[in-house]
Amino acid sequence: MTRRLILRRWRDSDRKPFAEINADPRAMEFFPNLLTREQSDRAIERIEAGFARHGFGLCAVELQSDQSFLGFIGLSVPNFQASFTPCVEIGWRLASHAWGKGFATEGAQAMAAYAFNSLKLDSLVSFTAERNMRSRRVMEKLGMTFDPADAFDHPILPEGHLLRRHVLYRLRAQEFANP
Repeated sequence: MTRRLILRRWRDSDRKPFAEINADPRAMEFFPNLLTREQSDRAIERIEAGFARHGFGLCAVELQSDQSFLGFIGLSVPNFQASFTPCVEIGWRLASHAWGKGFATEGAQAMAAYAFNSLKLDSLVSFTAERNMRSRRVMEKLGMTFDPADAFDHPILPEGHLLRRHVLYRLRAQEFANP
């Protein structure tokens, strides 16, 4: 829980609003494609399986003031191989109506504190398409650092894909400033 958010495990009632986020071209601008309801439901199942496998995951996020579902913020283990894997990624996907209010930063700060203080992780990474300046700003607000030498071509996206080039940000436990 944060000042304004509840970060929790997923509920069946989250399926419909999550599918709406995954079908919103604005929210999915930096992902290869929109998701159908079935694909969105399978994503929730994979997220929940991650909690069982790793003891952490991408938390459903709701607004404390009205219990509205906003998306997810949390930790995951990337399912591809790259120069920086294995690792733990901190990430978020929020409904576009929730953007610009500091929710991603607020929730990510809480998840980073959990990763470093409770899970005792040494570091976290976050990555996104090079052009995704909104997420990059959240990474920077968390105190994550970007080294241009760490940029990479996402192995799941084909050669020439508009979103293939990704940036990688890192945050080490000793660099994290608890809010």
